[in-house]
Amino acid sequence: MMPTSDRPAISLLGIVSRRLMTVVIATMLLLIATAAAGADLPPGGTFVDDDHSVHEGAIEAIAAAGITKGCNPPANDRYCPQSPVTRGQMAAFLHRALDLPATTQAPFNDVTGVFTDSINRLAAAGITKGCNPPANDRYCPQNLITRAQMATFLTRSLGLTPLTPPARPGPPTGNPDGNAIVPDEAQAESVYDPDIVIGDGTPASCTSTAVVDAVARGGVIVFDCGPDPVTIEMMEPAKVYNDAAPEIVLDGGGLVTLSGRGQNRILYMNTCDPDLVWTTPHCQNQDHPRLTVQNLTFVDGNSKGADPDGGGAIWVRGGRFKIVNSRFFNNVCDDVGPDVGGAAVRVFSQYQGLPVYVVNSTFGGAEGYGNVCSNGGGLSSIGVSYTVLNSLFTHNEAIGYGANPSRGGTPGGGSGGAIYNDGNTFTLTVIDTVIEDNHANEGGGAIFFVSNDRSGTLRIEDSTLRRNPSDGFETRGFPGIFYLGNGPIQVVNSTIEE
Repeated sequence: MMPTSDRPAISLLGIVSRRLMTVVIATMLLLIATAAAGADLPPGGTFVDDDHSVHEGAIEAIAAAGITKGCNPPANDRYCPQSPVTRGQMAAFLHRALDLPATTQAPFNDVTGVFTDSINRLAAAGITKGCNPPANDRYCPQNLITRAQMATFLTRSLGLTPLTPPARPGPPTGNPDGNAIVPDEAQAESVYDPDIVIGDGTPASCTSTAVVDAVARGGVIVFDCGPDPVTIEMMEPAKVYNDAAPEIVLDGGGLVTLSGRGQNRILYMNTCDPDLVWTTPHCQNQDHPRLTVQNLTFVDGNSKGADPDGGGAIWVRGGRFKIVNSRFFNNVCDDVGPDVGGAAVRVFSQYQGLPVYVVNSTFGGAEGYGNVCSNGGGLSSIGVSYTVLNSLFTHNEAIGYGANPSRGGTPGGGSGGAIYNDGNTFTLTVIDTVIEDNHANEGGGAIFFVSNDRSGTLRIEDSTLRRNPSDGFETRGFPGIFYLGNGPIQVVNSTIEE
C-alpha cells in the first residue's frame, strides 16, 4: 500500500545528515545512470571541508553531476557534510538528480523561497505527498528529514513497491493530522552511529538485563531484535547513571515495546539521587544527562507504592528530557493522594526551566489503552514546563478524590485526566494535539494547570479538546480545563468543547 504522506506509520532511525544523504543519492545514481559499471568517481577539489573523508568521492560525484551546489552561497566552496538535511534541501537534491520536469502545480500553502520549484516538481512527479495527512496541503520545508522519510522519497523515486511493515498492536503514534513545525531541539536524535546495540537480531537476545545494562552505560542505544515487533518484559527499572554519559538516546526503531509487567516502573532518571552519582553541586539544575526516548512503546508500568511516587512508566528529575514518536498504554501509579501523578510520565526540575518536549506521541489512544493515576493520567510535573506537539491523549484518568490540597476526610487527588501541572513558574504549550475522552474525578478532565504564584501560562493552538469531563470543577468557559495562571488561557484556532 502506498503511504498517504511522507511520514511512515513506523518511525525509523534518526535524522539524515548531508553526508549520509550524499551516499544514498550517489548509490541511486549508480542504479539509474548510463555510465559504465565500475567507473571511477571524480577526484576531489570542489569543496574545502570534505578532504580525507571516506565520503569525499561520493560528495564530489554529486557535485560534478550538478546535484549539489554547496552550503555557503555565493562562494559555495563548502559542503557541510555533518549538517542535517531539511525537506526543502532534499527536494532540490532529488529534482536535480532525477532531472524532474517543470510544472505549474503548486499544491502546498507553506512553500516559498529558493526550494519552491524543486518541491513543486517533486509533488508533480508523485514523489512527495505532503507532511500533514489527510489534508496534505503543507510540505514543511524547514523540518529536518528522517531516515524513514528518505526511504519513502527514494522508494517512489526508484519505482520500488513498498513492503507492508509488520503490524504493531495498539493505537498509532501521535496525532495523524498534526503538522506543527518541530524545532530542531525537539527532533528525534540521530542514531546513525550508535554506541550500543541491544540484541543480535533475535527476539530472545533483547532482554531486561540488556536494557538495564545499556541505559546504565549511556550513549546512543538502539535495538536489533529481528524484523518483527517485540515486547521486552522489564524485570526492574532501567536507571540512568548521571556520570555515565551526557547523552542517553533510547531508540526502539518503532518495533520495541518495554513492559513493566504491571509490577514495576520502566525507566528512571534522577540527578539528585546519590545512588545514581551526584555530578554537580546543583543537582536539580544541571544540563545533563540529556535523555531522549524515541520510537518506543511503554506499557504496563506500575509505580504504586514506589519512592519517589508517580511516573508509572518514566520518572525524571534534572538534566533534560524529551519524548519523540512514542506510545504509552496501561501505565499506572498510586490511586489516591495530592500531587501524586503521571501514570505515564512524571518530571521534576529541568535545566534552567527549559521545557520537556513531547512530540508525535500517544497516551492511551483508544478505549482499553488509557493510563490511570491519582492525578495526571498522561503527564505530570511540579514546576516543569511542557511543549506538546502533534500528539494524542485519550482515555486517560485521574481517579483520586479530595483534590489538592486534600479536603478533610479524603486522601486527595483526582485532577488532570490527561495532563497535571502544578508549581510556580512554568508553561504548558499544546499545539496540533488532540485531547479527548479523558476523565477526572475532581478538576480538569483534560488539563489541570495551577501556577501557585500566578506566573505560569497555558497556550493551546491548532488543537482539539472534547469529551473530557471534570466531575468536580472547571474554569468557566473551558470544558475539561482547570486553570490558575498569569492572565487568561491563550487559545488560538482550537476547539474546546464538552
